[in-house]
Amino acid sequence: MGGRKTCWKGGDAHSQSDSIFARSPSPRITFAVSLGLLGIPSIEPSGRRSRDMAQALEEWYKQMPIITRSYLTAAVVTTVGCSLDIISWHHLYLHPGLVVKHYEIWRLITNFLFFRKMDLDFLFHMFFLARYCKLLEENSFRGRTADFFYMLLFGATVLTGIVLIGGMIPYVSETFAKIIFLSNSLTFMMVYVWSKHNPYIHMSFLGLFTFTAAYLPWVLLGFSILVGTSTWVDLLGMVAGHAYYFLEDVYPRMSGRRPLKTPAFIKSLFADDDVVAQPANARFDAPQDPHQD
Repeated sequence: MGGRKTCWKGGDAHSQSDSIFARSPSPRITFAVSLGLLGIPSIEPSGRRSRDMAQALEEWYKQMPIITRSYLTAAVVTTVGCSLDIISWHHLYLHPGLVVKHYEIWRLITNFLFFRKMDLDFLFHMFFLARYCKLLEENSFRGRTADFFYMLLFGATVLTGIVLIGGMIPYVSETFAKIIFLSNSLTFMMVYVWSKHNPYIHMSFLGLFTFTAAYLPWVLLGFSILVGTSTWVDLLGMVAGHAYYFLEDVYPRMSGRRPLKTPAFIKSLFADDDVVAQPANARFDAPQDPHQD
């Protein structure tokens, strides 16, 4: 999930580029790449084709489930607003002192909505957000919108807690103090949870090698190391994702108790459709031989 990592100390922003690309791609190439990643056919923006492209984008957007569509919209609007200087990122980042002493409670939410600069790295993160958030909401959490929202709420709480506690521990406090936006970590958490729910799906990394989805977070972590970017953000997402996976999927099987049961007041906020629920252990079963009786 690496790309461009930016950290701020005081009022200055210090940016470190990964230099994966020799030059910034043109807007047309970048837009075509983003459309291809999201499964939208690329169409030259001229005349009727431009209208077809707009319709394809509109249809793709409308087909998103409610939580995915809402989070993606908020992330894009926030990031674009900061890029155009309509919003200042100084009012968005996580700062415990400002939250507690000045009651700037919104920072607990807005730090999950800003994805830094509008570049190719931003498009890749939007791809991961749109793809894996949608896959989770439509499959693992189908008909359980409240449970999915509660998963994101749990992940955001765990990530915030880790950063706040880490900032008080000697020797690592400086490292955690630099983590002021957790949007990438929350996205990585969704990738981790999806990989745990779909461990046998075969995937390919840049066409170089294939692997099963269970190893997707580790492949992405290895890529971050390979390009020389900080892995702290990815590791935090893995920790939060594994905490949810253990408490929601593993621990209930061991004890018969479900500690992460969605509160009734959150369920009352969502009107889930009645669907046929899949067996609780179906997603963990190994694929069966189709020729087996």
